[in-house]
Amino acid sequence: MTHHVFIGFDPRDELAAKVAIRSILKTACDPDKIKIHLLKDHELRRAGVYWRQYEVRPNGQIMDLGDGKPCSTQFSFTRFCVPELARMLDIHEPVLFIDPDVMLRAPIESLFAQWDDNRSVMCVQHDHTPKELTKFDGLEQTRYFRKNWSSVMLLHPDKTKALTPQMVNNRSGSQLHAMLWAADDEIGALLPDWNHLVGYDEPNPDAKLVHFTLGTPDIPGRANDEHAEEWRTYVEPGEMPEDYGHSGLKLKDVVWKGQGGL
Repeated sequence: MTHHVFIGFDPRDELAAKVAIRSILKTACDPDKIKIHLLKDHELRRAGVYWRQYEVRPNGQIMDLGDGKPCSTQFSFTRFCVPELARMLDIHEPVLFIDPDVMLRAPIESLFAQWDDNRSVMCVQHDHTPKELTKFDGLEQTRYFRKNWSSVMLLHPDKTKALTPQMVNNRSGSQLHAMLWAADDEIGALLPDWNHLVGYDEPNPDAKLVHFTLGTPDIPGRANDEHAEEWRTYVEPGEMPEDYGHSGLKLKDVVWKGQGGL
């Protein structure tokens, strides 16, 4: 069986996404059966599944014009397009969404193996209320019910039909991220090791999926975070900020084994 993994994408997180993909393929039992899809804003708009409007403030803060609230990244809402995209691709088994700022440390097949067919979505059910008012990049830190539940989600396309393009493009961010589109008994729990929040959770040397939600180790001030040294082993020469004088990532085309477009 092919396992489909959808990764949130924002140009500012390109290095994070590269590390996520490399770690997935390195730790997978069978990387040839992992199909990776990057959720790129412009491709989703061209496909007709995403049309939310936003503006970018002078400080870089994205403001969603639908609910008038800030959001951190271009994939804040696009993650909820995943079930519709899967249906368009004729996928009828569980698919995975992950934020790009993660690193796999165990076979991703073990995450899919946790699927409970009595559920429509599964996630690590954090009790997470950030204390800080701003994120690592100086943008507003948002607080909402079920914070970080939607950062790693196993979803079944045929059981999440409520997530239509109309809902994704019109509901508020707080409703979508709180998974109010699913009944409480339809939301299953993944093992906590599969969305370990670095800097919030107690250190865990056995974490299976590490989530650098405070910022990946290439961000100033995060170089010594838990699991940072391992994260850097996935970075190629020239990709870290110190390698290019803080002038921005040198983007290059990389063909990933097992990677697919939308």
